Amino acid sequence: MTADAVSPVPRASAVHREAPPAVTAMVRLIRDAWAKAEPYTPEITQFFYGMLFTLAPATRDFFPINMEVQRGRLVRALVHIVQMVDRPDDLVPFLRQLGRDHRKFGVVAKHYEAVGTALLAALKRHLGEDWTPEVERAWAEAYTIIARSMQEAAAADDNPPFWYGHVAEHRRLSWDLALVRIEPEQAVPYRPGQYMSIEVPQRPRLWRYLTPANAPREDGSIEFHVRAVDGGWVSRAIVSHTQAGDVWRIGPPLGRMHVDRESGRNVLMIAGGTGVATMQSMLDDLAQWAENPQVQLFYGGPTRDDLYDLEQLRAIASVNPWLTVTPVVERGSGLPGCEHGTLAEAVTRRGAWPNHDVLVSGSPAMIRATVSRMLVAGTALDQIRYDPFTID
Repeated sequence: MTADAVSPVPRASAVHREAPPAVTAMVRLIRDAWAKAEPYTPEITQFFYGMLFTLAPATRDFFPINMEVQRGRLVRALVHIVQMVDRPDDLVPFLRQLGRDHRKFGVVAKHYEAVGTALLAALKRHLGEDWTPEVERAWAEAYTIIARSMQEAAAADDNPPFWYGHVAEHRRLSWDLALVRIEPEQAVPYRPGQYMSIEVPQRPRLWRYLTPANAPREDGSIEFHVRAVDGGWVSRAIVSHTQAGDVWRIGPPLGRMHVDRESGRNVLMIAGGTGVATMQSMLDDLAQWAENPQVQLFYGGPTRDDLYDLEQLRAIASVNPWLTVTPVVERGSGLPGCEHGTLAEAVTRRGAWPNHDVLVSGSPAMIRATVSRMLVAGTALDQIRYDPFTID
């Protein structure tokens, strides 16, 4: 399990099942134990990997050569997922996708067992007397549920574990931003709004999540928009060093972002930075239809220069009366029709957006701030959708 999941705020399904009392008690034990263990995360992480590679040496090949890059991602992701056991409506679909995604590593049952054993051993070592039989049973039961869901989903998937794609175009849009067009050897069966993990030859074993900026095409080509972020080993390599002819590996499509054209509700899209690629993919798909819900897109960034795709979006809006695009900048001079402030401020100036499906895409910090402010403004949690993964 190598996902780096970030859940800015609790997700809610339209119909939320309340967890049984036994599960609630189990999760309380898990969270209390982690609150005591969290200050020792670096030590827990080091012990975890040492134990994992001893129990299952083959798992070393799942990770980059430089383990400093990996740091505590796996442990943090495992703990985050374990703490969601009392939210099956959100957790189960997520785990099924994660299980399918992990096929690309060649993960088998014994690897799941080794991960669970290493995690529990690391926690036990650092919790000492706080690691009671009840706490150990709670963590073991939660991890068993997670591993079973992932393995069942992986076993039921008939798709390849990953696809090969060739870089057909690499174009710098700015000093820190690049457009990359990939031509897969076989079409990748993704839906508009989904994302996928990729591995580039410059950073082997460092899989990162990217979102296509286009709906599926007849020729199968996929366009990605990638910004080099501080400390981003993969994103900086893609922007600075990718060349035509490079071979990428592409993992299975993930995510539940989509526009429900049959719901009867209008759509609010909120995109920060390269998060606009998610919205572009869905707009590209909607543009194929004559009738669509009304879509209001707020597209924001620190300055006007960060809105790299604004002209393309305005061109789409000019021939599709169902789409309205509102640019938002935090500082500097604006432009016609532009609002100032953060995306959270701009969106909530208009109220709570009742009877809208709300789609949010961007950095974890932007998602967290926007969703939190919308909830305060009165937007219902079950109106809001976002995907819980960092980009780099």
